[in-house]
Amino acid sequence: MELKIFKDKKEVAAQFSSFLADRIKSGERLTMALSGGSTPKVVFDYLAAYYTDLDWSNVHLYWGDARCVPPTHDESNYKMTVDHLLSKIDIPEYNIFRVRGEDDPQSEAKRYANSLSNNLDLENGLPQFDLVILGMGSDGHTASIFPHEMPLWNAEGHCVVSTHP
Repeated sequence: MELKIFKDKKEVAAQFSSFLADRIKSGERLTMALSGGSTPKVVFDYLAAYYTDLDWSNVHLYWGDARCVPPTHDESNYKMTVDHLLSKIDIPEYNIFRVRGEDDPQSEAKRYANSLSNNLDLENGLPQFDLVILGMGSDGHTASIFPHEMPLWNAEGHCVVSTHP
């Protein structure tokens, strides 16, 4: 494992975008779990500014966290991704696997877990991504698991519903 430390979000965006572009250029299928938050937004803006000419047809996008809001809501991680990246690149719609935040959270967690199991390679029964983008909130949360809900890391099933404090 290699640890890289960068001075700011812009440098993270530039370095990650270069890494991702090389991976996309390989032409191999790439499955990515995306995150919301400020760091992915900077990365998406960088990709949209400098890497729109990539062939995104083998890239499959999923979300590692989502808010229980419609896809047009300003708090939607999906909407943020559309606004900052998806609307600016040519990626097939069928390669985008969004969480339906407008649906009942428990039912949607089950549906999305099934989608992961059906569309991703499994290892020991767990869906495998090629790349996962994670951020960390100021309260220490990542992937929508907040400090008061640490037992969710050991929950059964691939997707769970958490509650923002």
